[in-house]
Amino acid sequence: MTAPAIDLRDVSLAFDRPVLRDVSLAVVTGETVAVLGESGTGKSTLLRLVLGLLAPDAGDVRVQDRSVPAMTPSEKRELRRGIGMVFQQAALFDSLTVFENVAFALREHRALDERDLTHRVQEALALVDLDAARVASLLPAQLSGGMRKRVGVARAIANRPAILLYDEPTAGLDPLTTETVVELIARLARELHVTSLVVSHDVRAMLRTADRIALLHEGRFAFIGAPDAMRGSDEPYTRTFLAAA
Repeated sequence: MTAPAIDLRDVSLAFDRPVLRDVSLAVVTGETVAVLGESGTGKSTLLRLVLGLLAPDAGDVRVQDRSVPAMTPSEKRELRRGIGMVFQQAALFDSLTVFENVAFALREHRALDERDLTHRVQEALALVDLDAARVASLLPAQLSGGMRKRVGVARAIANRPAILLYDEPTAGLDPLTTETVVELIARLARELHVTSLVVSHDVRAMLRTADRIALLHEGRFAFIGAPDAMRGSDEPYTRTFLAAA
């Protein structure tokens, strides 16, 4: 049996208070899993654990069947080369053009000549439905919120990662732009065959997009399952959470 692409095993973590309490979640290769929950429940903490930016107090975090906490710093840097991260506010460099923003990780991690680098940037922009000839020379301040988000996704996929992590990908977007981003997440999963872990507060969008939903409540998963199973769940907190969405 193939190991999960991402595997949280009995993970606990506390700062000034417990954040995660003995949580387990296995994400199958090629699957899109959305982690939902109220603010402050530890959703984004899960992403930091997967990236090796945090270590659990107990349990293990495995990525492609390797223990992340057991990795050396250089091994963690290598791990991150195979993971694309889409930040909540796109996190583009304001002083760099769209081209240079998308090329940034490629210059850091790949020995590509300018021709190949340009091709990879153009390819990444095309995958998020942006015309490189029109946007490559623009600065982030010249883009709409939706375009900035798509450039952030292009940067994340330019390195051809096996895993994509999304931190609140629809936060602050209007309904039409939200729909565009949701469709993009689903299309990239299909076309690039990537494993996607999406942290979000947008219940309706994730019910349409994710293969499975994991709902965090008070440091534990109240529900893990398919969207249809979540809609029909009798678990009290799950029903309350959906009713408030």
